Amino acid sequence: MAQEIAMLHDVARCSACRACMVACKQWHDLPADMSTPFEGQYQSHKELTPTTWNLIQMNERVDSEGKFHWDFFKRQCMHCADPACAKGCPEEAITKLENGAVVIDEDKCVGCGYCTHNCPFSVPKVDREKNKSTKCDLCFDRIAEGMEPACSKTCTADAIRFGTKEEMLKRAEKRVAILKEEGYKDANVYNPQGVGGIHMLYVLPEKPSVYDLPENPQTPDSIDLWKDIVRPIGKIAGAGALVGVLGMAALKGMASKKEEK
Repeated sequence: MAQEIAMLHDVARCSACRACMVACKQWHDLPADMSTPFEGQYQSHKELTPTTWNLIQMNERVDSEGKFHWDFFKRQCMHCADPACAKGCPEEAITKLENGAVVIDEDKCVGCGYCTHNCPFSVPKVDREKNKSTKCDLCFDRIAEGMEPACSKTCTADAIRFGTKEEMLKRAEKRVAILKEEGYKDANVYNPQGVGGIHMLYVLPEKPSVYDLPENPQTPDSIDLWKDIVRPIGKIAGAGALVGVLGMAALKGMASKKEEK
C-alpha cells in the first residue's frame, strides 16, 4: 500500500510571492484568466476558477488589539481522506488515490457540478466550455515519478512543504508550539476530522474562521447513502430500462417481419 503523503502550508511563513500560483499554471498548462476584473486589490483573483487551481488569498484586517495584519492563505483542493466530491460523483469520475490525492478523470467527467455542490470547501469549478470539473490534483503525476508538487518545489519562503503525512503533521505541531510561544494563543493545525482529515494541511496562527475556513466541515452521511444504495440501484434500474427498450424493439421487429410474411 502506498504511503500517505501531504502538503503543508505554513500561513505564518507565507510572503504572498505567488510563485506557487505561477508554478501550478506552468505545470498544468493552464491559461491565464483574462476575464478576471481588477477590483483594486493585491489578490489576483477573487476565487478559484476552472483554470486557477491554486490561489493565494490576501486579507487585510485589524485584530482585537488594534494591530494590522496581512493574512496570506493558500486556497486549493484539500484532498480529503473522506472526499464528498468523489462519493457524490454520479459518473465515478473522481478517485482518491492510495497516497491520498483526490483526482478527477476528465474522460469520465460530464460537468454536472455535483462535486462543487457536495464539497464542504466549494473547491471544484466547472469549465462550462468543456463541461468538465477542475481542481488541484496535488501534482499526482509528478509524485508518481518521485518529484514533489510544483507549488511546494517553487516556494521561496519554505511556507509550503511536502512529504509523508506523518512527517508533515509533526512539522506542523512543532510550528504551532513556536507560534504559541510568540503570542499566537489560537495557533492550530488545520486537519478537520469531519472529512476524515486532509492531505493539504495548514499551520494557522489564528482560528480557522479568520481564513474563511469552516471550523468543522463534514462529509454528509447522505453521501454514503447515495454512494452505497441510491447510485447502484439507479444503475440497475438504468440497465433494466435499457433491457426493456431493447426488448420492445426486438418484439416490434418480430411483429413487422410477421406482417411482411
